[in-house]
Amino acid sequence: MEHLLLRDDQYRSPDDRLRPDRLRQSCPVLLSQRLVLRAPHVEDIDALTHLANNAAVATMVSRMPHPYTASDAADFVRRSNLGEIGKCVYAITKAENGEFLGCCALEPHTDLETLEIGYWLGEPYWNEGYATEAAHALIDMAFRTRDIAFIDARCRVTNVAARRVIQKCGFQFQGGGMVGHLAARGMVPVEWYRLDRKTWMSLKSWGEMR
Repeated sequence: MEHLLLRDDQYRSPDDRLRPDRLRQSCPVLLSQRLVLRAPHVEDIDALTHLANNAAVATMVSRMPHPYTASDAADFVRRSNLGEIGKCVYAITKAENGEFLGCCALEPHTDLETLEIGYWLGEPYWNEGYATEAAHALIDMAFRTRDIAFIDARCRVTNVAARRVIQKCGFQFQGGGMVGHLAARGMVPVEWYRLDRKTWMSLKSWGEMR
């Protein structure tokens, strides 16, 4: 996940401007037992900066710079709402008080029948089941509302927690590879997992997999 709110929009005609509300029509607000997944807001910038500016987080997220500044956070909010970062980017928040916990997203592949899921949480919220709960909500929405066959997930080979979330969601190991990593300033080894529609449909409830 990724960088000043630009004002170039004011120089465009109304017909030419990107409309964030239109771009996110296919990305509805998602509710789960403890969470609300919704579009990132400008009001999230302080919390986003605080949580993302953490080497323990950045080393596990391929496109997160480190250090992570308020300008990075503002640009992330702007670009995510313009549809420039993935198809659906969500802020993960607590249902009870709106507290910002992290982000998750779906990105389309070039083959059109596959999406890729990504997610991260701030360190204070690790090991509470929030990542699995958010992933469940995002996966359910994707398969129910889109004509796709697969959802892919990737994690660093050293990221035990992310691997556990992926496996809890029913993904199956496909292989390994290397990807570019901003914070590491180079390539890092990752594992690739895939969840197909048939497997998703065979799961009677996510609760059985927790």
